[in-house]
Amino acid sequence: MNLGDLLEKDLILPKLKAGTKQEVLAELVAAAADRLPELELETTLEILIERERLGTTGIGNGIAIPHGKMDHLENIVVVVGRSVQGIEFDALDQKPCHIFFLVLAPEQVAGLHLRVLAHISRLLKEESFRNSFVAAATGDDLWRLLKGA
Repeated sequence: MNLGDLLEKDLILPKLKAGTKQEVLAELVAAAADRLPELELETTLEILIERERLGTTGIGNGIAIPHGKMDHLENIVVVVGRSVQGIEFDALDQKPCHIFFLVLAPEQVAGLHLRVLAHISRLLKEESFRNSFVAAATGDDLWRLLKGA
């Protein structure tokens, strides 16, 4: 699986404006909703918030991978965000998150959804990749890094 095949350049947000967990979820979902008009902002946010109630998707090392399944999506949608200052996201290591991968998947493709989450997790375990992600000077640099991942 190539992560670059799931990404759209306009769904990579190199400078998140959000300052809270709720705001970062809203900013990531808004980017997806701009691209996919059938995606209902409030419904999607509620799905993600409900998932966060089950357990944080802030996995540590500055990473959060909020995700959810939706019955009206046709394809997996990935939105990538970066916060230079970091956002408190209830991460397992209690540290702010800088790297965000929002994954929205159709209800009927659970296996692919899990493979995408696993692929992102493996990629982000590499300290050199995380460092390159945070240090990318421009959105284009971030795009090239992700397309090559």
